[in-house]
Amino acid sequence: MKVEIWSDIACPWCYIGKRRFEKALSGFEHAAEVTVLWHSFELDPASPRVREGNPTRSLAEKYGISLEQAAEFQDRMTRAAAGEGLNFNFPALRPGNTFDAHRLLHLATDQGLGNALHERLFAAYLCEGQAIGDRNVLARLAAEAGVEPHRARDLLDSNACGDQVRADEEQAAALGISGVPFFVIDRTYGLSGAHPAEQLLAALRQAWSEQPRPAQAPEGGKAESAAASCEGGSCDIPAR
Repeated sequence: MKVEIWSDIACPWCYIGKRRFEKALSGFEHAAEVTVLWHSFELDPASPRVREGNPTRSLAEKYGISLEQAAEFQDRMTRAAAGEGLNFNFPALRPGNTFDAHRLLHLATDQGLGNALHERLFAAYLCEGQAIGDRNVLARLAAEAGVEPHRARDLLDSNACGDQVRADEEQAAALGISGVPFFVIDRTYGLSGAHPAEQLLAALRQAWSEQPRPAQAPEGGKAESAAASCEGGSCDIPAR
């Protein structure tokens, strides 16, 4: 069984979704026979490499809400993350363009380090306040995840793996994916958003029980109801 996941490092729901999927997979009886493939998705491809400024104020301006409402949004998002064992730190957030991060993720995946680098980048950005668009920061984080430092630096100094990022995004468009995280199981089941682990596990079990089956795009197969996600630079607000 193959599970494909479209996500963006800049998406808090993607990190929460990663944790929930890992929990689901740990309880899946056939986990050893599941191949997980991550795909690139940029929520804000026009973003500068590093965006300076107060994160709470930027959020308020983006949503057209007050500073108090923006702070409450961040607090609720932080509580949702804490429920999955994640310590989000929105006041320290340093947003930026994620294209280079995605290029590095393709390099890491080729070395069998894709999951390790995903984890390191998510934690660095959402929990540690590190600038995810800064190439020096990215090179260091890649090395911390096990990528050979000279290979990470060579990639960042070139255009390498850019075509792979664009190919992932073209696949997303072809499949009708507009928000992340988005899970696709054997190109038959499509799940939009950070579903609870129990729902993800149920989807894995159902997909497994229906093998063999013809492969098809998720919109032509079976889809679950949408869960919280990020789309077009904006994220769903968690329930209180």
